[in-house]
Amino acid sequence: MQENLVIVESPAKAKTIEKFLGGDFMVRSSFGHIRDLAKKGLGIEVDGGFAPVYEIPADKRKVVSELSKLAKDKTVWLASDEDREGEAIAWHLTEVLGLPVEKTKRIVFHEITKKAILEAIEKPRTVNMDLVNAQQARRVLDRIVGFELSPVLWKKVKPALSAGRVQSVAVRLIVEREREINKFISEAAFRVTAQFELPANGGEKQILNTELSKRFKTKEEAFRAAVDKTKELL
Repeated sequence: MQENLVIVESPAKAKTIEKFLGGDFMVRSSFGHIRDLAKKGLGIEVDGGFAPVYEIPADKRKVVSELSKLAKDKTVWLASDEDREGEAIAWHLTEVLGLPVEKTKRIVFHEITKKAILEAIEKPRTVNMDLVNAQQARRVLDRIVGFELSPVLWKKVKPALSAGRVQSVAVRLIVEREREINKFISEAAFRVTAQFELPANGGEKQILNTELSKRFKTKEEAFRAAVDKTKELL
């Protein structure tokens, strides 16, 4: 009885990998992604922390049903590609098939050879949620930007254009800004301000508010600067 189920992305790889692994392993394909953002509406709960709303497309329901049946009482090995998309596919499989992320075996290989496949089996890991979250952030931003701006492009520039392909740049800007905020250390700063009474026409006095452009780290530095500036004016 085959006690192991290996799930790859491409059906073309499945038969070859199955030959390498032997009779204890069954290899099947997910045919790429098995879930995506819901097509109805934005597919994102904006008021719920921008949580994505996923659904299984109609053309993937049969695949999911078959994998669900095969995964019962078997050790499941997720062998999707080693990139953000591949990691996301592996995570979606754990969600849909009801597999615990922390216990499900995740393997990767860079060539379809017996040596590479067997080495991958010997060194499994778990799904990398950092990569999964990176892919989710890109996908959510892609949908938000594309959903809102693409119709504008259709009207003003050309039909069928998509504004969603800016997510990598936008995510980088957001991340860099967030890192700057996290690294910022607030420090006390002292200002030197003054008010001057100026004579005006008709005998009425006017108030002129001024401030030194420089900030000072200590109260003493600010006081000395105020005294020096006063002497200079006098």
